[in-house]
Amino acid sequence: MSGVLTISPTASPFPWAAAAIATYTGKATLNFDTAAKGATLEIDGSKITAEDEIVQTLAKAGGLADDSAKTAAYFALAKTLPTVTAFPEITAALDSLDDHLAYRTFLVGHDISAADWTVWGALKGSVKIVGLLKNNKHPHLLRWFSHLESLESTQLAIAGLSEAKSAKARSNKTAASFALGLQNAKEGEVVTRFPPEPSGYLHIGHAKAAMLNQYFAKMYKGKMIIRFDDTNPTKERTEFEDTILEDLALLDIHGDKITHTSDYFDQLYEYALQMIKTGKAYTDDTEQEQMRKERFDGIASKHRDDSIEDNLKHFEEMTKGTEEGIRWCLRAKMSVDNPNKALRDPVIYRTNLLPHHRTGSKWKVYPTYDFACPIVDSIEGVTHALRTNEYRDRNPQYHWMIEALGLRPVNIWDFSRLNFIYTLLSKRKLHWFVDTGLVRGWDDPRFPTVRGIRRRGLTVEALRQFMLAQGPSQAIVSLEWDSLWTLNKKVIDPIAPRFWALSKTNLVPVTVKGGPEKPEVKSVPKHKKNPEVGEKKTVYSSQIFVEQEDALSFEDQEEVTLMDWGNAIVRSKTVNESGVVTAIEMELHLEGDFRKTKKKITWLPQPTDEHKLVDVTLLDHDYLITKKKLEENDDVKDFVTPVTEFREEAVADANVRELKKGDIIQFERKGYYIYDGTVDGRMEFIHIPDGRAASIASKAAPQTGVATPAEGGKKGAETPAPAQDGQQRGQLTSAETPVETKMYKVAKVYGEQEVPTPVDTKMYKVKNVYDA
Repeated sequence: MSGVLTISPTASPFPWAAAAIATYTGKATLNFDTAAKGATLEIDGSKITAEDEIVQTLAKAGGLADDSAKTAAYFALAKTLPTVTAFPEITAALDSLDDHLAYRTFLVGHDISAADWTVWGALKGSVKIVGLLKNNKHPHLLRWFSHLESLESTQLAIAGLSEAKSAKARSNKTAASFALGLQNAKEGEVVTRFPPEPSGYLHIGHAKAAMLNQYFAKMYKGKMIIRFDDTNPTKERTEFEDTILEDLALLDIHGDKITHTSDYFDQLYEYALQMIKTGKAYTDDTEQEQMRKERFDGIASKHRDDSIEDNLKHFEEMTKGTEEGIRWCLRAKMSVDNPNKALRDPVIYRTNLLPHHRTGSKWKVYPTYDFACPIVDSIEGVTHALRTNEYRDRNPQYHWMIEALGLRPVNIWDFSRLNFIYTLLSKRKLHWFVDTGLVRGWDDPRFPTVRGIRRRGLTVEALRQFMLAQGPSQAIVSLEWDSLWTLNKKVIDPIAPRFWALSKTNLVPVTVKGGPEKPEVKSVPKHKKNPEVGEKKTVYSSQIFVEQEDALSFEDQEEVTLMDWGNAIVRSKTVNESGVVTAIEMELHLEGDFRKTKKKITWLPQPTDEHKLVDVTLLDHDYLITKKKLEENDDVKDFVTPVTEFREEAVADANVRELKKGDIIQFERKGYYIYDGTVDGRMEFIHIPDGRAASIASKAAPQTGVATPAEGGKKGAETPAPAQDGQQRGQLTSAETPVETKMYKVAKVYGEQEVPTPVDTKMYKVKNVYDA
């Protein structure tokens, strides 16, 4: 016998007794439902809603002792306690229970019974009573109460409630954007679709569309279709379909069905003929530039009023792909001068002689997306088409196609396109970066593609939380990356193993007096706060390395902490004529208090034949462009960041050899990294931003420069000139600071001279530090 106990996580008071006895006996599974009212137990075909009856039923099913005459009295007490508000009455009840439990483990008999759970639930549900128990005035009652709460089954119920409340909080945060839901949506009937074009890789903008479609499909217990919009043989290839499905799998997105627009080419062709025959479409051989001008100026095409016979004849030539046919296209006869230019007789069919990657050479004519999408949506049973609001002007066009052909209508729900600062989502511009060799490929960690951001260490969980928090908002804004990377840090920090790496630049040898004569190996946790991550082997030696930066900061006789070892005192430091530290002597002081030292230092043992270090490369990346948002007329070539990849040679402890490609770790005091594989015998680690300003700020000056091709990419671009007069990269003087504005320039109100500002102060006057 096993039942289901349905409880609302927001119920007040919460039915703790029912939840706790359900998990304790294992006779009912907990189902948290925000729509539920109170508690409902469905068991053996019956439905019970009163909490005391639920407790008794589950106690009987679980074989708990409840045959005492006092049991009824405790059930009555449990009903009364939540209603008592007077302090003396509450204290009297607690005193009585405390006295009863002074020489007893449980309320009734020698085992936990229904009486224990019903009273415990009443106490747990009262904030006032729990507070009184913490005052230690009722030690026996507190012992009994704490014991029941500490049981694994009780903790399971508490954790379940906490998770349900967290899920509700997350959905409430999302609900700020999803408040309206989908119009005309019915549970179990909603069908959404994600229609990528198989002509490239998915980027973070596509990820939002895919996640929202899946979210709504699951929300309404419906279905999601993944449909490849393969209507342009010029761009599309089969391998892109495979990579898109792989990208979706990386995002944990799986459709209920995979289809292609090309599956419906025959039907689409028949619908095109239908539109010609009903006078709702015509063929046109106007040159592209002239057609664009006529549409802009609201001028009718010379062929707009051609006969149906002529249109059918020309469409036949198009279908055959003849020399005559390739001159023509098919246009929908919507409007000549509608203020919405998307409705000015758009092209719905065009000729393309290239073979299609699925249908081969069967077709010479192909529908446009604007024609095919609404028709296939209607045919496939899509109830809600989610589109970015850049398509909003074309929504009337979408509805016109469906009405013109008498098809089942489809609801449109549009949301804002996802934009990030310093980020390009245009396929054409991303192609340019790949073609010029400025990046290594579509999975480059500097790219906003799904593969790129995953390769840089962004987790699916962080991305999902971020996308759902955005929701189908209509606001068109360029988002900062910080909140996304901050979410990501919360996901990876509790599980990322900790290792050490030191920069090889001027590595400093240290002699540790009091250290072991021979290297010793000890096991220490990979994550001090999470032992489940495992253990690593740390080598202790009297000859170690520290980084030059740390060595320079050491003061004479300063006590520092060697992490995972203990305190040591800096006894001497050797510095050469260039100011570089070349050697240090330390003396172990393990009795020292690490809480009193200012510096906690990572270190590595000097390598021996038996204990070697690992050569690694630490990579950090910058944004590909120097401008937060490119305007329509901006040429991307003018805003390319001169240097976008920074490589640092380092040595790491031998434990990193166990890592697999894609593992996320933390190099302590350096940051989070993802292992990207081995190149030329060196393990490469890509830095994962953590959301802090320093990790996501653009490292380039906001000015144009000549970019350097990625290593291994195409050469030929010039290397940017070094900064003059020792100026650091990214520095600008105040006079050079560029200000982007569309305002016209006006003279200063007070003129160009400095205006003295009288200040009454008792402070003495000092010279301005910025004055020459």
